[in-house]
Amino acid sequence: MTIFAQVYIDEDVDVIVATLLLARGFDATTAREQQMLGEPDQKQLAFAASIGHRILTHNRLDFEELHTSYVVNSQFHARVLIAKRRNAYEIAERVAILLDTLTADEIAHQLLYI
Repeated sequence: MTIFAQVYIDEDVDVIVATLLLARGFDATTAREQQMLGEPDQKQLAFAASIGHRILTHNRLDFEELHTSYVVNSQFHARVLIAKRRNAYEIAERVAILLDTLTADEIAHQLLYI
């Protein structure tokens, strides 16, 4: 059982969210830190899975489509967290609540809206 979820923040989300999550003790990294800027969404999702992180994005339409494709093809992905565009502090607070409430296994292979 995996208890703590790690978060990979794509380039659409303000990097301050990672800083705020790190300050709260969560494992968070960004597309910038991982040198993944400009990579397509499919590659971002695959990268997040390869490092065992959940991807946090604002890109609802593309990631809903990717999630559906994975489900239809019985594939697993890193888990997708879709955040409505709001200030970085509110996004970080919502992610922290989710990560404090659910284990990594409980959010496995899901698409969640925060």
